[in-house]
Parts: sequence; structure tokens; C-alpha cells
Amino acid sequence: MVLVDVASLSEVLKNFSAVVITGGSSGIGKSFIELMAKMEPQLLFCNLSRRAPDISGEELKLRHIACDFSDDTQISAAAERVISLLKREAPDGRVLLINNSGFGTYGRFLESEIDQQAEIIDVNIRALVELTGRLLPTLVLRGGGLINIASTAAFQPTPQLATYGATKAFVLHWTLALADELRGRNIRVLAVCPGPTETGFAARAGLGEHAVAASLGQTPQQVAAEALHAWAAGRTVVVNGWRNRLLVWASGWVPKTFAARVAGIIIRRTTGKN
Repeated sequence: MVLVDVASLSEVLKNFSAVVITGGSSGIGKSFIELMAKMEPQLLFCNLSRRAPDISGEELKLRHIACDFSDDTQISAAAERVISLLKREAPDGRVLLINNSGFGTYGRFLESEIDQQAEIIDVNIRALVELTGRLLPTLVLRGGGLINIASTAAFQPTPQLATYGATKAFVLHWTLALADELRGRNIRVLAVCPGPTETGFAARAGLGEHAVAASLGQTPQQVAAEALHAWAAGRTVVVNGWRNRLLVWASGWVPKTFAARVAGIIIRRTTGKN
């Protein structure tokens, strides 16, 4: 069941006119759009991803801007198109930016393709920083919100997912730093840390579509709902799901070297791969 405090979220969103989201074509990003559109039909949604979201609705105001986040020239051009779109179709009201795009690959770094590892850094870190930097002045001027999707992988080293986990550690700490810098600027900033989720992440990472048992993970709808609830409550970080919160809490009490060893064991057992 997906639970969200409708009253508090609607109160927070009532002065918003637009939501800019990356990776809204599937998974958690798509769930954000569907949930918020159902609650606040007047919102303009601007999705940045390679594919357009397959979402229909008579009242849905969805605009798609094709963007490959591994290409820095496309990011700057997409940001300019977003700013132009906001001026034209949502000139007033606050703006929410949700940085959701990201991916990883499974396997030992020594045996990986270095170009693909560099692309993970480009998409998960550089694209997020650049897009946020280009749109943040608009958010500051108009008021708004920033939600960055990190991961429970951000809290400890992640063998077999080494580069991915490290990028998510950056996302978490960078978001928390921005939250402090932007204090008093009328912007709500949130880092979201989901664990295993039923999205296309596992398949792209080389784990297979059903690598994680449903009993161990969450649905993208659950992650989006919990994230919006935390954002509406004014929190700066949320770890999705009680199992994940327990693991994150436990990892904070042990040395990083030990946490890395345990994380590697858990990842291999969970995925069924060595």
C-alpha cells in the first residue's frame, strides 16, 4: 500500500506551478509524476530523459525534453529549454526540481569497462551538478524545492557496485551541504535514499530483471510516496523502508573496512552473483 499525507503535501504544493524531473520515463521518476499529477493536476511537468514517459491523462500537462545525461553539451541545451519552457508555460509560482536519473553496473571494477564506469560518474554526478547549477537561480528567485535521489549505497562502500555506490555517497553529502547553504532561501532540499527497488536498475546493471526478491525491496510508488511525504515534512534526508533504515543505522557503528566486507557479502547473497 502506498501511503502519503495528502493534506500536508497538497499544502506544500499549492504554490507550485511546475516540476522538472530527470529520468521520468520509468521507475521512481515515473511514479513521482503519476502521484503528483493525481494530487495536483494543475502542475506542469517537464521530463528530461532519453525516452518520453508513457503516461496519459486528459489533464496531465507533461512536456518531454530529450536529453542524454552522459553528453555535457545536451545538458546545457536542455537546461536552457527548461528555463524557456517555464517562462512560457509556467511564468509564476514555485518550481520543484527532482534529480532522479542514475545507473550502475554490477561486477568487479578490474573486470569492468572503464568507459562505462566513467559514464556512471558523468550521469550520476556531473549531470546532476550541472543541471542543478543551471536551474538553481530560477528556484532561488521563484522559491521551490530540490529532491535528489541518492541510495542506501551512499552510507558504506559497496563491493561489486563500487563506482555506483561512491557516486551516491557524493549525491547524499552534496545534497546535505546544499540544504545548509540554502537555509533561509525558501527552498526545501531533500536527499532520498532508497534500497532495492523494483525498477529497471537491476536489468541495466547486469543483474537480471528479478535479481532482488520482492520481499526485500520496495515498489517505485512506495519510494516516491515516502519521499514526497518526507519533503512535505521539511526533512533533509530520508532512508526508504524500515529494513534499509536498520541496515544504515548498523553500518554507522562499525569501521568502514568492516562495513565494506559485510556489504559485499550482502550484495552477493541478495543478487545471487559472485
